[in-house]
Order: sequence, then structure tokens, then C-alpha cells
Amino acid sequence: MKPNPIHRLPAPLEAAVQRLKLAAREAAERTIESLGLAALAASNAYQRDGLLGAQFELNRKSAMFALVFNDALDERVLRELGPAATREGGLETRTRGSTHTPSLSGQTDWASLSLVEDKEVEAQISAERFGMDVSAACEWELRELDGYVSAMIGDAGGERDRNPLKPDLVGHAMLRGIETVSDRADVRKVLTTEISRSLGGLLRACYGDILTELRRAGVQPVGLTVRNRTPRAAGGAAFSGTDPGAEAESSRPSGLGGRPDSGQRTGGFGSSTRSGIYPGRGGASPAPRGGMFGHVDPGMMTLIRRLAYVEGPAASGAYVSDYGDVPVDGGEYAQPANLIRAHRDELRGASKGALDHMVIDVIGFLFDQILADPKVPPQMARQIARLQLPVLRAALGDPSFFSSRKHPVRRFINRIASLGAAFEDFGDEGAKQFLAKVKALVHEVVDGDFEQIDVYEQKLAELEAFTAELARQAGPDQAAAALLTEKEEQQRLRQLYAQRLQGELKDVQAPAFLRDFISKVWSQVLLRAAEQGGTDGALAQRLRTVARDLFLSVQPKATPALRKAFLTQLPKLMQDLTEGMNLIGWPEEARRDFFGQLMPAHANALKHAPTSQLDINLMAHEVDRALKRPPPSRDELSASAHLPVLTEEMPQALSSEEAQRVGLVSEAAVNWSGQVDIDLSAEPETPPDNRPLAPGLPAADAEETPQGAALVNHLEIGFAYQMHLDGEWKKVRLSHVSPAKTFYIFSHGGRHRKTISLTQRMLMRLCETGRLKAFESAYLIERATARARRQLSALSSAAPATR
Repeated sequence: MKPNPIHRLPAPLEAAVQRLKLAAREAAERTIESLGLAALAASNAYQRDGLLGAQFELNRKSAMFALVFNDALDERVLRELGPAATREGGLETRTRGSTHTPSLSGQTDWASLSLVEDKEVEAQISAERFGMDVSAACEWELRELDGYVSAMIGDAGGERDRNPLKPDLVGHAMLRGIETVSDRADVRKVLTTEISRSLGGLLRACYGDILTELRRAGVQPVGLTVRNRTPRAAGGAAFSGTDPGAEAESSRPSGLGGRPDSGQRTGGFGSSTRSGIYPGRGGASPAPRGGMFGHVDPGMMTLIRRLAYVEGPAASGAYVSDYGDVPVDGGEYAQPANLIRAHRDELRGASKGALDHMVIDVIGFLFDQILADPKVPPQMARQIARLQLPVLRAALGDPSFFSSRKHPVRRFINRIASLGAAFEDFGDEGAKQFLAKVKALVHEVVDGDFEQIDVYEQKLAELEAFTAELARQAGPDQAAAALLTEKEEQQRLRQLYAQRLQGELKDVQAPAFLRDFISKVWSQVLLRAAEQGGTDGALAQRLRTVARDLFLSVQPKATPALRKAFLTQLPKLMQDLTEGMNLIGWPEEARRDFFGQLMPAHANALKHAPTSQLDINLMAHEVDRALKRPPPSRDELSASAHLPVLTEEMPQALSSEEAQRVGLVSEAAVNWSGQVDIDLSAEPETPPDNRPLAPGLPAADAEETPQGAALVNHLEIGFAYQMHLDGEWKKVRLSHVSPAKTFYIFSHGGRHRKTISLTQRMLMRLCETGRLKAFESAYLIERATARARRQLSALSSAAPATR
């Protein structure tokens, strides 16, 4: 036995190798059980004896199998991490006592097979077949694992085959372990078949666990990056983003016109330098990087970047898909080209594996539908077309692009399409500003490091911030928003003051209707008085006294003198109450209801048994203290947890002239009992389908399609909606939501834009009755996915008929 050399490896890689060893030991235990079950089901005695014999040998020498497997795997791992010459030299010798037997290394020259024993060739073929079977079952895991392992071992050349954890190395170690179990060829054949099946079933979960541990250990996957530089003159860099330092270091041509890799690799365990964790092999460490999509072959990445640029006379870096804004003949805009379709063969040739080929075809199908979507304006479609190659890069390295509807790339494209679809006329100044911003963001993505997840999240945040700022700067909507915000603040101040008085007067001995009147209605009177003459003005002080006298008026009268004084002061009290109600324009119907309750309370105060004067004085003092507290200021609104909603019970916050100016829609203006016509312009709704888009791709997560009352909580500024008003459907754009969500402002029309304002109550009723719907039945990529799924299904069903 040789000493375990695993201490030479980085700690995360050492743990990964240890997991593979544990998987091999578990596979041996499972094989012992499966051989016994297979023997019971054997059809003849010869087969049963062979299975039982293999079970007996493996059970007797399982410890030896594990030890030899461990040594063989360590040997293969260290050989894989050694110099290229030792891995590509063709032949090497393996010592067994005094006998030297030639065996094949990882990169064997097959012309020299005549020098190798037949059993070594069979072992090589069996190990590679095992590796191919396992690779087909866990291609996503191995693809991502390549990036992490390359970062740890400092594989600057980007050779994907240099992975000490790849399945064929495990297969070699497995065959070495089987050799120690038995010398009989028939037993080895049975064990090879059964252990391969057991170990192959365990490796996918094992590789997944290894990836999880590498992420927890802080290992960053390796990737390519393009540094933005001033373009060189003709004959200089291959394209403007290439780092000359990376060109100098790259000695291996990529197979694409001699073009070197497009950038420097980053990431690693304990260091972000090019050389990973090995000291003395790299330069200065670059700045820390954000999260990166999964690993993609460097040759494929170089092709993607080459297709994203056109090399002009001076390597200007013009975009292949930067379509002009000039309409072609007939006034129609040219539909953007599907670059993935146009370069399909070249992309498939640069990719490795059937899964990559399927991803390329699926993304091509998706962009067929995206670029032809009728709800995406041509101006936006041209900008989205420029993102074809970055989207392909994300999909090749990150399977969650297909499964997660909240993927940053999907959200960025969906948001561009949804916000662009809300504009009626791109000749409008706001639409021009939005289009210019989208062009700039898309240019920064394609010209920058679009392998980073943070890039899309950052651009999405910039787009949302710009949309909100653009809505605040809108002309007619800005005046309406300022007025409604002012009214909302006033309403919130009233609500906050009412809540405060209600809490302070809850223990006062008085009828409940009176406490509600003082806290909800008279509090507004006091606020209006403070606005007119100040908090300590004469009007505010007099109206506070009226509130105290109103409380005292319903208290039992102890003596005839008190009853006489009450009857004398009652007309003045009624006059002051009427003055305060007029000050806020309290409705007549509400006044009648209040006085209808106040008069019986006064009559009862004259009949009931008297209360001690001390209790009355204490109550009057408590009321005075509550009323003398200053009303809340605007600075205190942020501390309010309850947001007011305009209802029929509350006084109207807007005058008729103000309501007309902001286009406020009243509930009386809508025929709630009438039928809503069908919106013929809306896309037919299809049931959510979360199945994988193609075999081998992950299934999508649940789709959220808010409608009805739930739509209120999913409204977004800048999005388009369908609103049924005045007997017809109108396409409207949400341009403003007040801070407390009391008012919503929509606009519709092109150059002659009109404003529609709704209270939250009105908005809720429109949603509940189906009079307000989303303009898009689903986001752009979800719509394209549904149509691509139907297209792929049609092609699949037509294929057997063609054959």
C-alpha cells in the first residue's frame, strides 16, 4: 500500500475526491445486495452460480476493493494534475512487483495500441464507455463542475479534459479495484457490469453534493471576461474587447481563425488570480467579481463574442444585430434576423454534447417567437435581438434559465418588452428617452462582461429607476400627481390625527357615537382651523372648547341650575357645531344622522341620576389634555403604519374642479350592472404549462398570472393595461402611484394623451369586475415559450408521419 498522497491537493478538491471514494464504497455494498437478488431471479443454475460466486468474492474482498480503488483514484488524480507531457505522452508503465506492464494514459495515441496488451485496451475502452454513460446522465453537473475545478487547479489554458474528477478516471479506478477481487474473467465481467450500474447511479447525486460543497467553500467558477479598451488599428487585436495580456499568455489556438481566448480567467479558491491557489504562477489579483453563469467551453465563448461583433477596417466593434431605426419600403420596419438560426451549424460545431446542441436549437426557437411577437414594438424587438448571443451564453451555462421565471436575464428581457409595449407613439418625447435608455443598457450588456449575473441585475435596476423617473417628469401627469400626492398627505394627516384622538378618548365616559364624531370628524375641523389660523389661533382654541363642551353636554345634570345653564348654552353649541361642519363641508345626510343621535343623548342627560362633580371635572380635564395636543405634522407620516383609503364614508378629498382636472373616475360613472364586452385585442389565455421545453431541460417553476382582485397587488409603473370605460376597451399605461397607494394615475393615447385617475377603492372594483386587465396575458419569454412548445410538438408529431 502506498501512502495517501491526497494532501497535495487543495482542500475543496480533496473533499471532492473523498466523496467519490465514499460513493465507490456504497456502490460495492449495493452491488452485493443486487447480486443476491439477481441470483434469486436467475433463469438457470449456471447464471445463478455465476452471480452467487461474484457476490461471494466481492463480499469477501470488499475492503480490498475499496483500498485499491482509493489508491488508483489518487494515482489518476495526481497524474491528471501533472504536466501535460505526462498526460499526453501516450504510454507509461505500472509496477506490479518486478513486472512492468505498459498501460494507457488519458490521451493515448491510438496508433501505438500494438504495444499494449489486449486487456489494457479493453480496460481503457471500458473506462471510457463508463465515463460516457455517466457524462450523458449528469451533463449539467459536469459542465458546472468543470468551471469550479479549473478555477482550483489554475487551468489557464481552458482544457476541459483536465478534470481530475471526471467519470472515466473513476471508471479506471473501479476496474483496478475489480481486478483485486477475483482473477476469473467471468467474475470480473459480472462485477464490472453490476458495479458500473450501481456507481453510475450514485455519481449524479455525488457530483451535485460536490458542487454544493465547493460553493459553500467560497470557490468561484472560472470564466472569460472582456476588458473594454480603445479599439486598435487594423492588424492589432482581433476585436476591441481583447486583453493583450491574455493574448500573450494564450499559446493555444481556438480553432476560430487562430483567434485566442477572449479574456482572462478569473475565480478560484482563496485567490482570484489566473493561477488559482498555486503560488508563484500568476500576477496581481484582479478586483473581486460577482456571481457568474456556469462554465462554457472557451472555444464556444470565443465564437459567441466573434458573432456579437463585426470587424470593420479599424476593428470598430459595430454590432451585427444593431439594426437601424429607418423603415424599409412601405413604412414597415425590417424584422431583426435570428442570429442563432443563421449561425446554427457554426455554433453546434463549437459546442460539445447533445445537450448543448439542444439548447442552441431551443434558444433559436424562442427567438423566432420573441422577434415575431405582435405585442413587442419593432423598436424594442431590435434591441432585444441584440441580446440573442448573451442569452445563449446564459442558457448554455445555467439550466435555471429554463426553470426559473425570476432569472435575471429573463426578467431583463421581459421588462424591456413590457415597458416598451406600453408606449403608443415612439415619436413622443418620453418614448424617445426610454428607447435611448434601453439602447444604452443593451449596448453596455453586449459590450461588457455578459457572463456575470450581476450585470443583468444592475441593468434591470437602472431600467426600473429610469422608468420611475420618467413617470415623475411626465407633463400632464406630473401636475396631476403633485395634486393627488398633496391630497393624499392631507388625508393621511387626518387619518393619523383621528387614530390618535380615538386612542386618547377611548376611556372617556360618553356615548360611542360621540367619541367617533370627535376623533373622526371634529379632528378634521381642528386641522382645518390650524391651517387657517395656526394651532394656537383663536379659531382653533374656540373649536377645541366646542369639543369639550360637547362631551360635557351629554353628562347627567345634578341640579336644576345645571339643567337651566345647559338649555341656555345649547343653541350656541349647535351653532358652533354647524360652523365646524361647514368648515370641512361635511355632508348633510351625515349631519342629520349625527344630530338624530345627539338629541336623545341630551334628553337622557336631563333624566339620569347625577354624577359626582369630581368625576365630571376629571373627564373634562382628560378631554382638554387630548385636544390641546398639537396635531401631527407631515414629518410624522412615515411613522404611520395604516394607510388611508378613500371610501364613501369619508369626505371627498377633491373638489369637483380638481377631480375634473386630474380625470378622476367616480363610481357613479360606471355601469356596474352592465356586461363587459370581450376584448378582441387581447391574446387568448392559455393554461400554464410547466413541463420542460425539451427533453433534458429542467421543468419551469409555477407561473403567476394575477387577474381579478389579485391584479391590484401586481400593478407596475410603466406597464400597459386594458381598461373598460365608457363602453369600450382602452389601452392605458400606469404612470403614477401615490406613496400611500391611495391614488393611481393612468394615461392613454398618443400625442394627445389623456389622464385617468382612480382611487384604490375604484381600482379594486374595476379589477374585481374584470374591467381592468393586464395588456399581456404573460411576459414575453413565457409567451414565446408557450408558442415554441406548440411548434416543437407539431414538429415532433409530424416527424413520424414523414418517415
